[in-house]
Amino acid sequence: MYSALGPGSVGWVGLFLFQLALPQTLPGQTEFKLGRFQEITLIRNMSLEAIMLNIPENVTFITIQVHAQYADMTLSLKIPANVSSTLGPDPSLLLSLKPRESMFMWHLQTQAQNVTAMSVILPYTSRDPVPGGCSLGSNLTIDPNLHLEYNMYETTISFAPANVGYTRGAAPPTCEATRQATHWRLQYYVYQYFLPEGDVSETVLFASLQKMAEVHQVEANGVQLFQLGGQDETSIRVTSIRGQGVIYNVIVKDPEMNTSAAYTLVHVYGCSFTAKVDNCYTLRSSSTRIFFVLVGLYGLFICFFGHQYLKTGLFFFGFIILAFLSFVLITRTSSLGYSVVLSLTSALGLVGGGLMVVIWWRFGSVPLSMLLVGLVLGFLLSSMVIFTPVGNIKVFQDDSVFWVTFMGLALLVPLLFFSCPRVLNILACGIIGSYAVILAIHTFVFTSLAYITLNILKRALNDDFKVAYSNVPFQKNDFILISVWMVLLVTGVIFQFAREKDDLVFPPHPYQTWKRERERRKTNVLDPSHHVPPIKERVRNALATCKQLFIKQQPVGEQTPLLL
Repeated sequence: MYSALGPGSVGWVGLFLFQLALPQTLPGQTEFKLGRFQEITLIRNMSLEAIMLNIPENVTFITIQVHAQYADMTLSLKIPANVSSTLGPDPSLLLSLKPRESMFMWHLQTQAQNVTAMSVILPYTSRDPVPGGCSLGSNLTIDPNLHLEYNMYETTISFAPANVGYTRGAAPPTCEATRQATHWRLQYYVYQYFLPEGDVSETVLFASLQKMAEVHQVEANGVQLFQLGGQDETSIRVTSIRGQGVIYNVIVKDPEMNTSAAYTLVHVYGCSFTAKVDNCYTLRSSSTRIFFVLVGLYGLFICFFGHQYLKTGLFFFGFIILAFLSFVLITRTSSLGYSVVLSLTSALGLVGGGLMVVIWWRFGSVPLSMLLVGLVLGFLLSSMVIFTPVGNIKVFQDDSVFWVTFMGLALLVPLLFFSCPRVLNILACGIIGSYAVILAIHTFVFTSLAYITLNILKRALNDDFKVAYSNVPFQKNDFILISVWMVLLVTGVIFQFAREKDDLVFPPHPYQTWKRERERRKTNVLDPSHHVPPIKERVRNALATCKQLFIKQQPVGEQTPLLL
C-alpha cells in the first residue's frame, strides 16, 4: 500500500499532518495578531472567546487591551470571571508566558448593551520593564491598568508600580522595599493627548487610540506632563475639561537596560454619555447659554461704547464683581442646584451693577470707580498669567502663595493707571467686553480660552484643585477665536479713543450737577421747568385722575324739573 506513494506524495502527507498538529482556531473564536489593532463587536450577555496563536519564543509577556467609548466590559482569562479579570471601558490584562507557551485564550463580555470596541495585544521581551508588576493594592497580581477618576474639577490617574523584566518561567524580582529591590531604578513618564475639540464620535476615538498605545507612538504624539521616580507616589492630578476627549498613558523606562514599556492607555471626556440631562451631547444647559449670550451682547456694546455711556459701563463691571463673588459664596455654602445658583447670581449681579451706578451718581469719585474697574481688568490679566505654564509651578499649590500673588497682580493694574483713568476705563471696556463675547461663543463652540477664568473659578470652589496640573488643548477653534478676540479688542479700543479724544476725560459729578439744576429751576422764573408742580402734587393729581376712572358717570338727558 505504502509502496504506491511516491516521494512527492509522502512530502505532502507529512506537511498535512504537521499542519494538523499546529493549534487551530475553532468555530466561534476570534483570532488576534500581535501589535495589530482589531475592531470587535460584543453582544450583550454573550462572551466573546479570543485566541492568540504562534507567539514567538522571545516574547516574555504580553498586554491584552480592549477599549470602548464608554460602556464597561469584563476581560478575563477564564469563564466565569475570577480574580484574573478586570472591568471598565479600558480593561487590560498582562500575561506572563511560560516556557514553550505559544498560544493562549481569553474572554470578553458586556452586560449593559451591544458594544463596538477596539483591541490590541502588545508584546514585550525579558529586558523590558513589566507595567504594574509590583501591584500590591489590586486584585490582579500584575496590573497594567491606569485607574482614572474624575469630577467637574479634576481628573485623578493612579497606577501600580512596575517591576524589572525577567525571563519565562523565572521568579519575578522582589517588590519589597529593600536594598536588593531593583524596581526603584525605574522611571515613569505621564503623557497626554487631546482629541479634536467638540468631537465625541467613536470613529475619532478609535483612530486616536492607535496613536497612544505603543511606546514610540506615545512619545511621538503625546505631550509629557510628569516625570516620576521609582520612589515617587504613582498618582497624578490634572484639570478636568468637560466634553473634551483626552487620552492618557504612562511609559515606564529601565535606564540600566535602556528599555521601556507602556501601560494600558485610558481615555476620558469629563462627562457622562448615559445621563439624561447635561450629558456629553448636551453639555451646556439653556440657562447657561441665555446667561452668557446676554452678557456677551452687553460686553459687545461695552467694547465700543463703554466710556461714552459711563454709567452703562460701570453697571457692567459692578455686575461682574458681585456676580462672581456671590456664585462662589453660594456654591461653597449651600447645596442648591446649578440653575437656582445661576438665577441668584444673576439677581445679585444686577444689584451689584445698580450699586456701582448709585455710588458713581452720589459721590462722583473717579478714583474709587476706576479702582473697581481696574480690579476687574487685573483679575482677567492675572488669570491669563496663571493660565500659562507659570500656574503649574509647585509653589502655587500653596493657597496662601497663590491668592496673595494673584491679588497682587490684580491690584497692580489700577495702581499703574492711577494717573490716567480714562485710558484704564477704555482698556478695561475693550478687553473685558471682547472677552465676554468669547465666553458667549464658548456656550456653542468649545474653546480653551474660556478656561482662563474657569480655572480660577474652580480653584475658588474646590480646595483640592490646587494640586491638579492645568493643561488645555489649543486647536483650530482656539486660534480662530483668539483672532476674533484680538480684532474686537483692538477695534473697540481704537474706536473709543478716537471718539473720546475731544470730550471731557470724565463727566461732571452727577449729584452736584443735579443739585445745581434743581436750584436753577427754583430761582429762574422764565425756565419752563420752574412752573412744574412739585413731585408730591404731581403724584396726588395722578391718583385723582386714576380715581375718576372708577366713578360712574351721570346719565345725559333733561336736568330741569317737569312743569305741572
